[in-house]
Amino acid sequence: MSALKLCVLSSEFLPYAKTGGLADVASALLRNLRLLGHEVHGFMPLYSVVRAARPELQPVLGVQQIPLALGDTEYRFSLQTASFPGTDIAMYFVDCPALYDRADFYTTEPDEHRRFLLFTRAVLESCKRLGFAPDIFHCNDWHTAFLPLYLKTLYSSEALFAKSHSVLTVHNIGYQGVMQVAAVADLGLAGAEVWLDADDLAAGVINPLKTGIKFADAVTTVSPTYAREICDGPLGMGMQATLRARTDKVVGILNGVDYRDWDPRCDPHLTAHFGPQDLRGKQTNKEQLIAALHLDLAVSRPLVAMVTRLAEQKGIDLLFDALPAMLQERDFGFLVLGSGDARYAAFFDALAHRFAGRAAFRGGYDESLAHLIEAGSDIFLMPSRYEPCGLNQMYSLRYGTVPVVRNTGGLADSVRHFDPQSGLGTGCVFNDYDAPAVRWALGTVLDWYEDAKNWQQLMHNAMAQDFSWARQIAEYDALYRGLVA
Repeated sequence: MSALKLCVLSSEFLPYAKTGGLADVASALLRNLRLLGHEVHGFMPLYSVVRAARPELQPVLGVQQIPLALGDTEYRFSLQTASFPGTDIAMYFVDCPALYDRADFYTTEPDEHRRFLLFTRAVLESCKRLGFAPDIFHCNDWHTAFLPLYLKTLYSSEALFAKSHSVLTVHNIGYQGVMQVAAVADLGLAGAEVWLDADDLAAGVINPLKTGIKFADAVTTVSPTYAREICDGPLGMGMQATLRARTDKVVGILNGVDYRDWDPRCDPHLTAHFGPQDLRGKQTNKEQLIAALHLDLAVSRPLVAMVTRLAEQKGIDLLFDALPAMLQERDFGFLVLGSGDARYAAFFDALAHRFAGRAAFRGGYDESLAHLIEAGSDIFLMPSRYEPCGLNQMYSLRYGTVPVVRNTGGLADSVRHFDPQSGLGTGCVFNDYDAPAVRWALGTVLDWYEDAKNWQQLMHNAMAQDFSWARQIAEYDALYRGLVA
């Protein structure tokens, strides 16, 4: 089959910028689509921290100081480029210091919407100047969700894009980029109100994600279960009617894992490697993890971990009662790596002080520590209220770290509840979103841990799972080809 020309745009790509799973998935899409033989271009904003960390970036001739008006303000953007690490993929960075030279990737400043409107327009303008005619523009989340509308309006007469199609992937429908209706002037669309949702306009807002869902040629999300949940239930976050109004269904494609980065047999962040045939290295990693976090825990006792955003979505409220009670009743260690809501950080910090030596909290994100936690922990806890896909449960499986997950979204699609009688299953799955359910799940998995034979079976089941991108990327390829055909 002939190769396609693909333009993947995202506000984050690993290793350049990461706040969550979007960065992992966007970079995996680039690499794995290229492995299929497609011509792939990636685009992201040039944040100031990326500029400082990437001296290899080079200016793109012909795409320097391009004027672009948003409302009453004229900005200028330039394009910088470098090869995506370890590949021949052209990675492009939209350089506009007035919008992207900020301390953080995302802000709460009044011009936040302009930062991503300019990015989206700049991608289209850059493709024009590069003479690059994508078969598919693959947009990710609200930051790029106006591109499908722009293709059908502002750029509809652009011959270069006459055969271009748009795909929008919703990584988390809870983040919609809602902006005030006054921003309509920044869209650059004459008569923009015709294209926007009338109810939103009446309420004084514009919803980029809703706009993208309405006008994209195809909409995907990151797991089959989540696709059903957002169309039919409260997890649609007000978008259910918009999703159901599409004549085609929202396609749920489970995210994959890049085992070049996440495999205990070759993980560059580990000093002790291991695999299903020789688990001694897992014990060594556990000893190193206990030492690194200054825990006073016998290596024979179970160690429960979380690597998470500290957000309400992640089910942390359920732990306020469940965790202190469990730590009083049972002999296990507990650790958390994460950043976000100060209320949750305060809870975990207080827990670490109350159960000094048995509980630890590390604020922020540390890539090497995240890998050591996956390798050295016994149990990985994800009690999410909702989880579009989740990656950590799939990382945990590969590292023989038993996931304890709620039956939602991608967690439901990737973890099967263990049955000690049959020896089948890969983790512990609970249904109800409440503290008693978490206590039941933790108690259940801690009981399994005490049976060495069962635990070995469970670890081997987990490590035998394959969530590599090879299977999932074929679904994207089929979707693209269907649109082009």
